[in-house]
Amino acid sequence: MKEFDLIGRYFAGGGHQRKDVLVGIGDDCAVTTVAENQHLAITTDTLVGGIHFFESAPAKSVAYKAVAVNLSDLAAMGAEPAWISLSLSLPKIDENWLADFAEGLYELTRYYSVQLIGGDTVHGPMAMTITAQGFIPPENALKRSTAKPGDWIYVTGTLGDAGAGLGILSGEIETTAQNRDYLVNRHYFPTPRVAVGTALRRTASSCIDISDGLLADLGHILKASGCGATVHVDRLPLSRQLTECLGEGKAREFALTAGDDYELAFTVNEEQRGHLETSLSSTNVKATCIGQITGHSGKLELKLEDAPYPMPSKSGFEHEF
Repeated sequence: MKEFDLIGRYFAGGGHQRKDVLVGIGDDCAVTTVAENQHLAITTDTLVGGIHFFESAPAKSVAYKAVAVNLSDLAAMGAEPAWISLSLSLPKIDENWLADFAEGLYELTRYYSVQLIGGDTVHGPMAMTITAQGFIPPENALKRSTAKPGDWIYVTGTLGDAGAGLGILSGEIETTAQNRDYLVNRHYFPTPRVAVGTALRRTASSCIDISDGLLADLGHILKASGCGATVHVDRLPLSRQLTECLGEGKAREFALTAGDDYELAFTVNEEQRGHLETSLSSTNVKATCIGQITGHSGKLELKLEDAPYPMPSKSGFEHEF
């Protein structure tokens, strides 16, 4: 199959179609319009086979996750997603794999009303790069650098599930069939918290998505904001499946350090704290307060029932070159 046959069969004209796309797939560039009084948020992420996902992973999950991690970045900034472009590198043409890949890609883009507007296909090692773009009203962008001492730290959903799912897939963790299905699906199909991100625009003081692990990503907020933090490990939101699989102590370690959850970690000042429940009421997503920002720049403390808790030897996933 030639490149343009591949694009025409699996990617051109599929999925959600937006009115703000003037020229989509088929020309040298896509042409779009940006609504008045909106800023454009742009993010790019690359997933490489054998590093970011098992090459034996279902094609649907690979596409789904490639889109989800980019939408999660937009969510962390409070942006409403609009368009994506895709650069896809494949070692060979497998039409069944491509059909499943396209299904996973369009399942998520349709749900969030996002249109695929262009990209590229090449012969090479399995990898995919997605650039996602979305809209933020002026002065509404959520950032890492705006947390203040006294702000409360929250996280969405439950933490550690995707890391346990990875451990199950790699053969390092054994559990029941029911727990396996839940945790592996949390690894394969993360939920980008887009609705939460837009709901937090006027409530949160800072925000980041949890891609590399809670401690690692919270550390980015602390560094950018020049603050410290206290995190209470007994308040970490843990799923029943994770604690049944690992036990409470190990589950807490995964919640602190395992990546790929793509939940949001955000801060809220005391004045806005009372508005948080109202802000999130339409999202059906639970947010849990796990600690507080302090004035001790760069100092991150863990506590268990107000007693010191040892810091894990590794704070999260680190990219190596």
